[in-house]
Amino acid sequence: MNIKEIIVVEGKDDTTAIKRAVSADTIETNGSAISKETLKRIQHANDKRGVIVFTDPDYPGRRIRAIIEEHVPGVKHAFLAKEKTIAKNGKGLGIEHASNEDIREALKSVYTPSEGSPTEVITMEDLITAKLIGHPQSKKRRYRLGEILNIGITNGKQLHKRLLIFQISAEQFADAIKQLDQEEVDE
Repeated sequence: MNIKEIIVVEGKDDTTAIKRAVSADTIETNGSAISKETLKRIQHANDKRGVIVFTDPDYPGRRIRAIIEEHVPGVKHAFLAKEKTIAKNGKGLGIEHASNEDIREALKSVYTPSEGSPTEVITMEDLITAKLIGHPQSKKRRYRLGEILNIGITNGKQLHKRLLIFQISAEQFADAIKQLDQEEVDE
């Protein structure tokens, strides 16, 4: 699998994992303290070839993603579920621990944010009704919804924003909630 965009990752081990799974170029942020120089390189890469942000599903990874989104609007995003990034010995979490197949799947399911102001299809009320906000199981449900829709882990406010940015349709949302509800019945 050949990726034309440049993939932004956190470090060298992530680059090694990406290159093991696909043919691609990477930019490493070297952690969550992203320099202005690195942000300039990411902007330049986005202007020339496009960029896919592919960070770990943890707080530092989400922070890096947010910093890049703020400084380089329009980047694409790839996400991996937390359990697909846990080291075999259980002591570590990151893209570098993911299987080649999981990395390829995440890169096939890249999201491109919409241009301009997205139209609100799913409201905050919809999130409350779907027990994604203000319910004892909200966090667990948001986590699983993020996996189903492949949009990553979020809090309630971030979830609403991601649904907008990635233009998740009412039908996609409804189907995901149906799947979520069915899984809870089956437990």
